Amino acid sequence: MTRGDRRRGFALPLCLLALAAVAACGRDSRTPVVVYSPHGRDQLKLLETAFERWRPDIDIKWLDMGSQEILDRLRFERVNPQADVWFGGPTTIFDRGVADSLLAPYTPSWAGSVGPDGVGPASLYWPVYRTPVVIAFNNRAVPAPEAPQDWDEILAPRWHDLVLIRDPMASGTMRAIWGYIIERSLRETGDTTAGMAWLRALDRNTKTYALNPAILDQKLAREEGVVTLWDLPDILISQGKGMPFGYLFPRSGTVVIDDAIALVTGSQHAEAAQAFIDYVGETEALLLAARQVYRLPARQDLPVDSLPAWVAEVDRTMKVVPMDWPLLAREGAAWMSYWDQHVRGTGKARKD
Repeated sequence: MTRGDRRRGFALPLCLLALAAVAACGRDSRTPVVVYSPHGRDQLKLLETAFERWRPDIDIKWLDMGSQEILDRLRFERVNPQADVWFGGPTTIFDRGVADSLLAPYTPSWAGSVGPDGVGPASLYWPVYRTPVVIAFNNRAVPAPEAPQDWDEILAPRWHDLVLIRDPMASGTMRAIWGYIIERSLRETGDTTAGMAWLRALDRNTKTYALNPAILDQKLAREEGVVTLWDLPDILISQGKGMPFGYLFPRSGTVVIDDAIALVTGSQHAEAAQAFIDYVGETEALLLAARQVYRLPARQDLPVDSLPAWVAEVDRTMKVVPMDWPLLAREGAAWMSYWDQHVRGTGKARKD
């Protein structure tokens, strides 16, 4: 079975799950809202519970999957939409949803408190969080001073077969990292060749590409690999659960993703979906997410003394690298396809 066959085979169970969720909603009087999101169970359950206390007439049903998987699912369901809200992922992925007419315009109640960065054309998506990328490591196996301090250091021979990577084909976070490496190559050399060579060197050091964040966590905790590139909120959540994870921001600067939300075209419960979109960007929900699941708000008007201390520390210590997000939105799919077909799995072969 080819990789493409595996992906197509994965579509049907998720679609059936969405249908089952909607059918289950019909057994009570609440209005169902189906949310597709990469934000993970901890955050989705937190916001579901808080929102339903505020709006007990609405029943939030969420499906947790990678950002690229959400885009693929929405394309697959275009003729019979099952989702109401797309909640989370880089704006570059949302831009592809815009190009495919998968998103419907809606201006949330908090729209005047964000932007212009991360705001989609014609009110089609809006930024909720800023998601920084970090170098993470198992701190039982790797003391912080010995961990890679910058992007290029993760390519050192000492990390051969010790790097774990979330499968980039399914993850918006990883696609943003890959995009940064290739954009850096374009800025420095005028071509993508050096960027693909960098990714091939990383492939040489990569033990495995984890299918989802939970597997990535398990493998890193068990020391099946000891270093990874991933997003800060997930690492902090895992730390809070007692996992032996440390992290640092790359010395030369890191990628910070504008993490968006949108109403899905053809939503069967648009008014209820809009209420959820309004809620997640309001002060109460942003502070809840910052305090309990380490989400960095996109809004800049929140009371500083209400934000947890880690927010100020992140803003103080991280350096943000420049990104040409429109370029990544236009070219990212082609870059990823080339990486998947010509770079993945070739690093070790070339070394051998």
